[in-house]
Amino acid sequence: MTYDRRTSLLVPTLVFVGLLVAIVSSLGAPLVPTIAQVDNVPLSTAQWVLTAALLTGALATPIMGRLADGARQRDVIVVTLTVVLSGCVLSAVSTSFVVLVVGRGLQGVGLGLLPVNMAIARRNLDRERAGRAIATLSVSTAIGAGIGYPLTSLIAQLFDIHAAYWFGAGIVACALACAVVVLPPRSPAASLRFDVLGAVLLSLAVTGVSVVLSEGGNWGWTSARTLGTVAACLVLLAVWVPHELRCAHPLVNLHHLSNRSVLMADVAGFLMSVSMYLVVPIVVEFIQIPSSAGFGFDASVLVSGCVLVPLSLGTFLASRLLVPYERRFGVRSMIPLGALVFTCAASYFALDHGSLWQAFLTMGIVGLGIGFTFAAMPGFIVRAVPAAETGAATGFYQVLRNIGLSVGSAFGAAVLLAYTGHGDTYPSLDGFRVALLISAGLGLTTAVLSFVLPGGDRPVALGPRTVGHDDVEVRMEEEALLEASGAMLVDELDLDSEGRRP
Repeated sequence: MTYDRRTSLLVPTLVFVGLLVAIVSSLGAPLVPTIAQVDNVPLSTAQWVLTAALLTGALATPIMGRLADGARQRDVIVVTLTVVLSGCVLSAVSTSFVVLVVGRGLQGVGLGLLPVNMAIARRNLDRERAGRAIATLSVSTAIGAGIGYPLTSLIAQLFDIHAAYWFGAGIVACALACAVVVLPPRSPAASLRFDVLGAVLLSLAVTGVSVVLSEGGNWGWTSARTLGTVAACLVLLAVWVPHELRCAHPLVNLHHLSNRSVLMADVAGFLMSVSMYLVVPIVVEFIQIPSSAGFGFDASVLVSGCVLVPLSLGTFLASRLLVPYERRFGVRSMIPLGALVFTCAASYFALDHGSLWQAFLTMGIVGLGIGFTFAAMPGFIVRAVPAAETGAATGFYQVLRNIGLSVGSAFGAAVLLAYTGHGDTYPSLDGFRVALLISAGLGLTTAVLSFVLPGGDRPVALGPRTVGHDDVEVRMEEEALLEASGAMLVDELDLDSEGRRP
């Protein structure tokens, strides 16, 4: 294939690969109640098909992002797609719940693809085309997220859950073929030393925390197994932190936390990610509960997939409101406002859930809330650190966000398990209420901390100031990474060819 031909196909191929994020996400939350019934496991246990993917995604994102800075970007994508394809096939042929969870864990590795895609676009396209490519990646994956949930839910309803995973396998196989043919085999970047020890320590610690949150109810929260696992995780983190601070090429740069604006964005990103996955899967599972249980709407898999569409629409609407809001009020109040909107949505459904339309309304309001919060967070980081350190600072923020999603899913499963009677498949209504109220409490905490933590640091506002090319890339990366959890942000900044707002 000629160089010009390969270049012309580069963006479409990256977009196609990026759609995997939406597909992997859509094979999770809507199918959880069906999997609980088919495999005869409690709903809290079935949620591991979501937690497993989020967990491996949280672990893969910083590792793949680091590898993407090297010379073998195509190899990173090809190996990742091969792992995801294996996971889809394993889930499709699975005859036990354990095998299905293992397959979902392999699929979750694909959640780290978007940073790699954007790194390839930046490395192989000129400045103007790279900016457009990053914007296209954000929009296309957002569209995929909006379509993916109802589409995979429809396939699962018409056939079975295994057919949904076969569909995912087919899409991944096509993307793998395109990547092998189109993507450049090597990039001009020099290979960097990879922090193997840091990656191992962080992976073990995050895995331990997720396992404790999901299995602590079965083990007993004060049992030797639970306390021992928690202690082991703390020891791992106690070793990891000083290692990262001393390492010349750390997996994540912890030095940036000394800036209060960066600290605020990192803390808020983690808390909102935990909160979001204490709401999204909980609402989806709630509406599928048979009405014979005394609550729930006995909704089909297709309807439960459609209930996530307002989430994307809400975040899209928030993105339309961002520019006028920024010009009028600045960015400083966006995180507290979005967190309060999110808190209202979670509290509303916890207290009033008598009709199915309320679930759709709740998800739309949740979308508005996370749209405002996640759009503002990278701005605080970008304006608080030197331009040369933007990637390192936002990298740690992304690690915390992905870990937050995993912890939120596992924590939600733990809450539901605590309210599930022995031998029962479904938890009581109080389990759903408690999970939603905890999410609302975390949202309120985020609102307070995001207002207090920046303190007297230099105010942050997009306003009419010059927005550099690096700023645009960071914003676009954040928007695309949100697609991994089914959320969507498309903040189309009106910039001229030099990266300035007219």
